[in-house]
Amino acid sequence: MKIAIIGTGNLGVSIAKGLIFSNAFTTLYLTKRKTEDIQEFSEYNKVSITSDNLEAVKNSDILIFAVQPTQFERILEEIKFELTDKHVLISTVTGFKISRMEEIVGKDHFIIRSMPNTAIAVGKSMTCLCSNEVGQKRIKIAEAIFNRLGTSIIIPESKMQAATVICASGVAFWMRLIRATTQGAVQLGFDAKDAQQLSMQTCLGAASLLIESGKHPEEEIDKVTTPRGCTIEGLNEMEHNGLSSSLIKGIQASFKKINNISDQ
Repeated sequence: MKIAIIGTGNLGVSIAKGLIFSNAFTTLYLTKRKTEDIQEFSEYNKVSITSDNLEAVKNSDILIFAVQPTQFERILEEIKFELTDKHVLISTVTGFKISRMEEIVGKDHFIIRSMPNTAIAVGKSMTCLCSNEVGQKRIKIAEAIFNRLGTSIIIPESKMQAATVICASGVAFWMRLIRATTQGAVQLGFDAKDAQQLSMQTCLGAASLLIESGKHPEEEIDKVTTPRGCTIEGLNEMEHNGLSSSLIKGIQASFKKINNISDQ
């Protein structure tokens, strides 16, 4: 696959690393105004660095846009006359609806929205996908790309804002929980390095158990809680202090914010 990442900032870099890690391309173009920021990628075979979006578009079939929402319309206007019937447009731009893309480039192009997260850099992203009517013919291509970079799921576009909160912002939420358990481990006597390793691996193990078993979290919780035991004592103390409630309220607050931004 001939892929271009238009706008290789933080997310674009993560996607590039994931594509390189999984060897998921025949050629890869990375664009950025300040190319010196991404020169490290020029060391890889079949990877080209450029500040010229048109060059990247002309030499690629799949265009992954990872730019800021305020830049996206200008970039689409810039490249629209270079688009052909072979191009697949994959947007990672938060809040930029498919209908807005169609207004600029036309409804006859394959347009797909994706919402990956930064774990894509290590092949562990949870990516949500949706498309316009024409794009349904190529959404399997997007699935193939993002399944090599983690896991993907196709959802209605109406749920993309919520998916952004759960999957993209969610990485930060889980990082904060890992940091909290790390701090707790330090307070119990572990040094910081060991504490973080204990926290990270336990988090990974918990998620892996649910993924492999397909069970509800409470089923696995029941396996480690015994009557009058230390686990249920800790869980109840956390709930008394609003653990679940705080998480849910935080998710709702992020969802409200992202919708306010989109309405502006």
